[in-house]
Amino acid sequence: MNLTELLKENYGKSIKECSNEEIYTSLLKEAQRLSEKKKRPESKKKLYYFSAEFLIGKLLSNNLINLGIYDDVKKQLAENGRNICEIEDLEKEPSLGNGGLGRLAACFLDSIATLGLNGDGVGIKYHYGLFKQVFKNNKQTAVPDRWLTDNSWLVKTEKVYPVKFGNITVYAILYDLNITGYNNTANTLHLFDAETADEGIVTEGIDFDKSRIAKNLTLFLYPDDSDDAGRKLRIYQQYFMVSAGAQMLLDEAVSKGCALHDLDDYAVIQINDTHPTMVIPELIRLLTLRGIELDEAVEIVSRCCAYTNHTILAEALEKWPLHYLKEVVPQLVPIIEIMDDKVRRKIDNTSLAIIDKNNTVHMAHLDIHYCMSVNGVAALHTDILKNEELSGFYEIYPEKFNNKTNGITFRRWLLHCNHQLTDFITALIGDGYKKNADELKRLKQFKGNKDVLTKLLHIKQDKKKELCGYLKKVQNISVDQASIFDIQIKRLHEYKRQQLNALYIIHKYLEIKAGKKPSTPITCIFGAKAAPAYIIAQDIIHLILCLSEIINNDPQVNQYLKVIMVENYNVTLAERLIPACDISEQISLASKEASGTGNMKFMLNGAVTLGTEDGANVEIHQLVGDDNIYVFGDSSDVVVDRYKKASYSARDYYEQDADIKEAVDFITSEEVLKVGDKTMLERLSRELIGKDWFMTFPDFKAYVQTKEKALADYENRLEWADKMLVNIAMAGFFSSDRTIEEYNRDIWKLS
Repeated sequence: MNLTELLKENYGKSIKECSNEEIYTSLLKEAQRLSEKKKRPESKKKLYYFSAEFLIGKLLSNNLINLGIYDDVKKQLAENGRNICEIEDLEKEPSLGNGGLGRLAACFLDSIATLGLNGDGVGIKYHYGLFKQVFKNNKQTAVPDRWLTDNSWLVKTEKVYPVKFGNITVYAILYDLNITGYNNTANTLHLFDAETADEGIVTEGIDFDKSRIAKNLTLFLYPDDSDDAGRKLRIYQQYFMVSAGAQMLLDEAVSKGCALHDLDDYAVIQINDTHPTMVIPELIRLLTLRGIELDEAVEIVSRCCAYTNHTILAEALEKWPLHYLKEVVPQLVPIIEIMDDKVRRKIDNTSLAIIDKNNTVHMAHLDIHYCMSVNGVAALHTDILKNEELSGFYEIYPEKFNNKTNGITFRRWLLHCNHQLTDFITALIGDGYKKNADELKRLKQFKGNKDVLTKLLHIKQDKKKELCGYLKKVQNISVDQASIFDIQIKRLHEYKRQQLNALYIIHKYLEIKAGKKPSTPITCIFGAKAAPAYIIAQDIIHLILCLSEIINNDPQVNQYLKVIMVENYNVTLAERLIPACDISEQISLASKEASGTGNMKFMLNGAVTLGTEDGANVEIHQLVGDDNIYVFGDSSDVVVDRYKKASYSARDYYEQDADIKEAVDFITSEEVLKVGDKTMLERLSRELIGKDWFMTFPDFKAYVQTKEKALADYENRLEWADKMLVNIAMAGFFSSDRTIEEYNRDIWKLS
């Protein structure tokens, strides 16, 4: 790309004369033009990846990398005294997702395009996403995340689809966003927006009238579901997405010669968690409107659809009261009732029915009965689905169940966010790993090589220095770049156990106050948003922010320990935090984290995992060996048995373990109450002592001991660098390219 000519053509100016905004706009438009040229011709069969979230991150640099022109653009800018980082900073991050579910979907779209497969994403164009997180008085507050601008990657199309609800019809306008593969084709993320969406109805914070469906339908991701109106709104949103997407799918299939009876030869639908489940009855309904008999329509759709289960948490396996569906989508209810009847005629176990005795519709049950594939996302997770949570279904449909361990795209999580490490790896083993991640294993030949290990440590130190500068600039926080960076960044949920980390921090703080000081200072960094209706999660954030204020302002302690919570954690922040991390906190309760993908990103960037045997931690452990990971805590078998027997008493641990009692009591101590909210802190304390549903206390002692061992091992810098090297070398398995190849081989079967 000749940037000089491009800017002259657009603005009649040189690179030096153009503003950063003009350069950014020109690069955006040129990247769009180039990616459009890479669109592959439509082949017969196509994948439609339906997901409520696509956490795609900023796109400019990622697209320039995938188009193969990033280095050239960076060089041309530098030669004219311009910094590509300043150009990148102008881009707003698309607020189309929140957690691992959405980030995974984004990685998958990248890999689908990189592998040259015919597959597009289908979702919603949220105006404000989840929310923008702002900290006030040591609490999370939420404001709209205004990410949509005139200069956007989104392109409005002329396609409009009517979506009929029980009382209104809303028109879905299709917006397309090109997804560029690495040195290959480009596919599309299709996002639907309500024609009548009205940002003006949002009042204080993120409050709005939930009853005004036509106006609020596409404003927020996961609107507050603490009341009936919020829960119904989620059904409205989900049906809006799948109805418009199903209409688009059928139009595209018919345009390629599909006679509808053979739809599975033209389309395969991957249902990403239960949010898009209504695509099954909706597609059946649409087929009957086009002349297909109902029984055949059911068979056709069952051959087209596949379901990914992302959790064993009961609250995340969506269940809707039938009367909600009768109000919101009455046209689907007769179809769902017929599908339920078909199931009941086939099986005796009523617990596996779609509609239970309380007239509640189980969306995951609908998926399992009427999809041709059901997959988990890590080996342990899939085993738990088969043997525990979904064992009744597995007995009936063993052929449907399969595992697809999650993966990440190395283009964003190495090439884009860690240029120094990328260049160093390339210098050592060539650049074949950029397309074939297994080639990273060749790095193992440098184990024990002092020059290589020293260079790795220098790169890590540079990344830590960069993060320190960013935190000072953005949050006015001073961090010791020579400290150990211990990082836990993920959605705030009790099962992910940020509260366990917080209890350790209290324990460490009290030790330092008593004179037991660490050899190397420790910086504990958190990043997370709590859902608006998730009170205890917000209480945990409040505790972490209170600890941050107390510890960071204590001259006795702050030279040895600091606590930081980054504000409004998102992909852009993750791209800065992950390369700088020394210890990767992956401490979910064993059996509860389906996979995790942050663990993979940290590993790829040379962080060492401190974690339970949960999710993909199990596979990381198998790959890197005992010496290159720190594993602690009760096994999933022990945890599952405790739940079955209801044998866990948090109060017993609290009363019998002095360290646990001391740490928990500190939450409601005068010191914390002085900077915190009494109601929130006491509620969190009661929750831990009286319930502790995700078993923080049984793992506390092991967590403290294992973390202390990791901190001690860090002192031997070359041995630690060896651990870093092994983690990077073995990360290749976790490429989303590998995951997508498996999906295609076993499920999608695209040509």
